[in-house]
Amino acid sequence: MSITRRDFLNGMAIAIVSGLTPLELVRATGKAPGSAVINADYYPPGLTGLRGNHPGSFEMAHALGREHEKFDFGKLPAEEEYDLVIVGGGISGLAAACFWQEKMGKEAKILVLDNHDDFGGHAKRNQFNVGGKTLLGYGGSESFQSPNSNFSPVVQGLMDSLGVSITRMKSSFDTTFYPDQHLSRGVFFDKKNFGETKIVSGDPGRAVSDDIPPDRLNGRSIEAFINDFPLSEADRKALLDLHVNPADYLQGMTVEQKTEWLDNHSYHEFLEKKVGLSKMALMYFQQRTNDFFAIGIEGVSCGDARACALPGMEAMGLPPLDGEALADLEEPYTYHFPDGNAGLTRLMVRKLIPEALPGSTMEDSVTARLHYELLDRPENGTRIRLNSSVINAANADNGVVVSYINNQSGKLHRVKSRNAIMAGYNMMIPYIVPETPEQQKEDLRLNVKAPLVYTNVVVNNWRAFKNTGVHEFYSPAAPYSRVKLDYPVSMGDYHHPQTPDDPMCIHMVYVPTYPGSNMSPREQFRRGRAFLLGSTFEAHEQMIRSQLQEMLGHTGFDHERDIAAITVNRWAHGYAYYANSLSDDMEKMPEIINRARQPIGRITIANSDSDWSAYAHAAIDQAWRAVNELVAMG
Repeated sequence: MSITRRDFLNGMAIAIVSGLTPLELVRATGKAPGSAVINADYYPPGLTGLRGNHPGSFEMAHALGREHEKFDFGKLPAEEEYDLVIVGGGISGLAAACFWQEKMGKEAKILVLDNHDDFGGHAKRNQFNVGGKTLLGYGGSESFQSPNSNFSPVVQGLMDSLGVSITRMKSSFDTTFYPDQHLSRGVFFDKKNFGETKIVSGDPGRAVSDDIPPDRLNGRSIEAFINDFPLSEADRKALLDLHVNPADYLQGMTVEQKTEWLDNHSYHEFLEKKVGLSKMALMYFQQRTNDFFAIGIEGVSCGDARACALPGMEAMGLPPLDGEALADLEEPYTYHFPDGNAGLTRLMVRKLIPEALPGSTMEDSVTARLHYELLDRPENGTRIRLNSSVINAANADNGVVVSYINNQSGKLHRVKSRNAIMAGYNMMIPYIVPETPEQQKEDLRLNVKAPLVYTNVVVNNWRAFKNTGVHEFYSPAAPYSRVKLDYPVSMGDYHHPQTPDDPMCIHMVYVPTYPGSNMSPREQFRRGRAFLLGSTFEAHEQMIRSQLQEMLGHTGFDHERDIAAITVNRWAHGYAYYANSLSDDMEKMPEIINRARQPIGRITIANSDSDWSAYAHAAIDQAWRAVNELVAMG
C-alpha cells in the first residue's frame, strides 16, 4: 500500500471530520504489506519495498495523537493477565524482558507488544535471495559502538548470557577485504549541484566510527585528492589550506572562550564566517555529518564536528576530546552482525522463547530461520505480539491496564498486568499514558527523534564499484549522502560476497535536511518526519535509481538490468534526540532527562530515548534501570 502525502496529511483529518472514529480509521487504512495470520510462512525480513516505519505501523499512533479523547476504554474487560507488559519490542523492550525473566524466573508471564510486523525496533533484518544465494542487510541499528569503552557491566552481562562475543565478532569482520581489492573511499559530485558528474577516489581522510585500518585506506595525498574536485582553483586552495595549514581561526580568545564559541556555533557558520569558505567549497562538507548525527553541518556544533574528525580546529590549542568521543574515533567499528543489531535481537528472542530460533551459538543464529508463528503461543512464559498498537496504559487496582489495537483486524483489546514498561518513543508516552504529570509530558516531548532512511539495494554483481576503485561514496549534495558496499562480515555459515561477480548488498543513507532554512534541529526533524511519511516507495525508488545510475553509469552499470531488489527502511522516528548545544541549555539537560524517565505509578520508561542516546548499549542500560525501578516497588 502506498501512502501519498495527501493521503497521510489530509486523509485522516478528512475522515475524522466526516465522523469516523479512530477505530474505524484503522479499519479504513487496509492491511499493511505482508500482513497475514502469523503462520509458518510469515517472515517479515524477506519483505522488500517500504519497510522500517512501514504502512500499517503508524496510522493508529497518529490518530491517537490527534483524536485521543475519542477513545473509550472503560467498558472493555481485560482478556489476559501478566506480570509484566512491555510496550515496544526493540532492543530495550526485549532486553527488559530478558532482565525480568532473569530476576523473576522463566515462569514469569511477560507480554511484549509492538506496532510493527517484526520485532527489533530499529534493529531490522533485511533478507534477500538472489540467484539461490542468501544476502543479509541491516535496515537500522547497525553495530556495537565502541564496546570496549561503552559497555557497562550490565550490557556485558547480557551479552555473555546471550553467547555474544565481541572478540569473535571482531574476528568475523575482514577489515582489509576492500583494501585488498585496491578500493578506497571516494566522493560523488553530482551534475545538478557541481556542474558535472565526477567520481574522485582515494579519500585519505579519517572517519568517525571507522572500520578500515588507518594504514589501509588506499588514500592519495590530500593535495592530489582535493585538486581533483570539480571546484575552482581558489576553492580547492581554500580546502587544502583548511586541511593542511589550518590557522587559529579564533585567535585572541582564551581556550575557555574558544570552547564556548565552538559549542554555540555550527560548523557551517565556522567554515563560512571564520574560515571564509565560499558557498561551493562549503557544499563539500554539507552532508558529512548526515550519517552520524542525522542532520547537516548547519545543525551540528563545531565541538561535535571535531568529534567527527572534520578539519579546521587543529591549531587552536583545544583540550583533548572526551573519552567517549575519542573512543568513537579510535576504536575500530567492527562489531557487526551480518544483519546489524537485528542479530542481537534475534538472540534475545532465542533466550526468551528458545523454540523460536533453533541453535545455541551466536554463529548458528545468523542463518537459522526464526519461527514467528511460535512467538505468541499461550504456553509461552514470554509472548511477543506483533502488529499491536498500544493506545492506552493506565494504573488501576495495584496494576496497569494496557489497551491496544490489532493493526490487521482493527479490534481493540485490553490486558491487565502487575507492571508495565514503556519501551517505545518518548514523544508517544504523553498520549499513551495520559496520567503522566504535565511537566514530565513537556520533557518527554522534547525528545524529537531524527528521521532517516537506510536503504539496501541488492545488485547482481559489484563490478561497477570495482571499476570505480571505490567501495564507499560520500555525496556532498546528492540525496543519498552515503553509498557503500556492505560490511565484509562472515559469521557461521554466512559468507560475505568474495568476488566482484557475486551479488552484493549496497547500503545507502538518506537524511531529509533543510540547509539554509535556519530551522532548529527539532524543527528540521519534525519537517523531515512529515516528508518521509508522505513519500511513496515509488518516489524513493526513483531517487535511488537515478543517483546510482549517475554515479556508476560510466562503468556500464544499468539500474534496470543490475538491480535485483530494493528495501527502503524508512525511519520517520529514527535516532533518539541527543542534547545539542546549539539549541539546548546543556546545564539543564541532565535534570530534563531525569524528569522525563521517572516512573508513573507502576509504569516505568526504557528505550534509548530515556538516555537521549541512539546507541544499543544505552537502550540496554535503560532497560535495566526500568526493570529495577519496578522490582524496588515490590
